[in-house]
Amino acid sequence: MPLGGLFLSLGRPTQEQQKACLAAAGGFNYDAALHGATCSKSASTLTSEAAAETSDKALIERGFFVNRSRVLIGSGADTFLHAKSALLSWRHLALGWANVEPDTPVKVGTRFCICYKELIPWVMLPLQIAYVSDVDGKSSKSPLGSSMFVFGSGTLQGHLLAGEERFSVQVDEEDRVWYEVVSFSKPAHLLATLCYPYVQLRQKHFAEQSGQAILRHVATACSTN
Repeated sequence: MPLGGLFLSLGRPTQEQQKACLAAAGGFNYDAALHGATCSKSASTLTSEAAAETSDKALIERGFFVNRSRVLIGSGADTFLHAKSALLSWRHLALGWANVEPDTPVKVGTRFCICYKELIPWVMLPLQIAYVSDVDGKSSKSPLGSSMFVFGSGTLQGHLLAGEERFSVQVDEEDRVWYEVVSFSKPAHLLATLCYPYVQLRQKHFAEQSGQAILRHVATACSTN
């Protein structure tokens, strides 16, 4: 049920409730000029600290909170493929207290809900995938090269926050595989404004827990090969 502009459920939201949420949600609730702002066209740009610092500074100046979380999940082709598969099946958001329907297609324009439990009610947070980038970086020097898989989603009207979040797995020059979560956001609802320090802590926790979920998935997948 919508309450004060939020989509709430006393129990874990059903698919029907999520569809109703998405039907009632409007378009993106953040500036059109920032749609796709987290998108990186190459693995080198994705891992560039200078580029990240410049981008973060510009967003912070516009009033956004920027959160980055990066974790090494292994190395080699199998690790990369398992990590990519995890993103495509939303295993990185299978956290128990937060989840996305696993059969949600990862393609531009897909609208979906992150269902998030906070104390008693569940909150349905509507988003839309803004971009997807799948780069095959194979070269003669490396079987993986600078391969990466990235997608980013933007918040829709009815979300607690306004902004964008990117999930990526990418391979560096040493064939190490990294998982990263990057987001920028600011309050889009009175509740988020009043509790913003807590919301920021929860965002950091969310990103860290997502990294742990990827690590568990890849470890299990590799052990069964």
